[in-house]
Amino acid sequence: MARKIALLFAGQGAQSVGMGRDLAAHHPAAGELFQEADQILGRSLSGIAWNGPLDELTKTSNCQPALYVHGLACLAALRGAAGDFAIEAAAGLSLGEWTAHAAAGTFDFATGLRLVETRGRLMDAACAATAGAMAAMIGADENAVRALAADTDVDIANLNAPGQIVISGESAKVELAVSLAKEHGIRRATLLNVAGAYHSRLMNSAYDQLRQPLLDAALQGPRFPVMSNVTGAAVETLPEIRAALQDQVTSTVRWSECMENLLERGCDFFIELGPGEVLSGLLRRTRKDANVVSVSDPASVHACVEKLREV
Repeated sequence: MARKIALLFAGQGAQSVGMGRDLAAHHPAAGELFQEADQILGRSLSGIAWNGPLDELTKTSNCQPALYVHGLACLAALRGAAGDFAIEAAAGLSLGEWTAHAAAGTFDFATGLRLVETRGRLMDAACAATAGAMAAMIGADENAVRALAADTDVDIANLNAPGQIVISGESAKVELAVSLAKEHGIRRATLLNVAGAYHSRLMNSAYDQLRQPLLDAALQGPRFPVMSNVTGAAVETLPEIRAALQDQVTSTVRWSECMENLLERGCDFFIELGPGEVLSGLLRRTRKDANVVSVSDPASVHACVEKLREV
């Protein structure tokens, strides 16, 4: 019986120097996307992605467009090698939701790239204007983390998987939350190495300024459903899509619900597109026996093609 395939696109934090270089060398379709991105942006995004340094790649204004291009380059390489396979639905973690919409044809490559660069630039500015931080709560009950967040006046940034929740807010308040975590029954709390308080009220300036670029951009209905980080469910109409992409800058990423909804739709073969295997790990925390492969380089493209032949 044919499998129902879901695509998963990586978010910020997955980046690594060299991502996409071998892919572009071995798969012309992937190389063309990096070349097109450099032309659209008027700078060498490929050079930063392939050669670093890591500090430069990690800047939000570079990292977000680089991950967007890399995710779509992975898909282009896979389609070139495997042919045109049917996709049931897609989801992306934070920035990855924008990549998922590009894959679904909600906007074309160039439009999405310009939007993502704008998003990254606005979030960079919000980080510079605020003193924000994020922390991971591991082995935590959601109600316990919500109580801790309320007590310390921080926001819930990510509901990533059972027992893995991220908080976000003013640095001093996040540090206080980390120090109080065990008192709330949370097994481990760790500050994250990030530039600011993503998915919190500290990103309000980016939220406000993203509205007009989204209204100005040419969008159309996606070819397959894309899960919204904000609701965990598929978004369909163009006003819903625009609102979801704007809202996710300050809202909680409901990644566990995105995965549960994909599973409820009958998705039983998942392809993670982007560096690392973070999303595969999170999915397996939600469904231990999930059939998921990660694609980021020529070897993993080949491995995925073999899996698709079995499917």
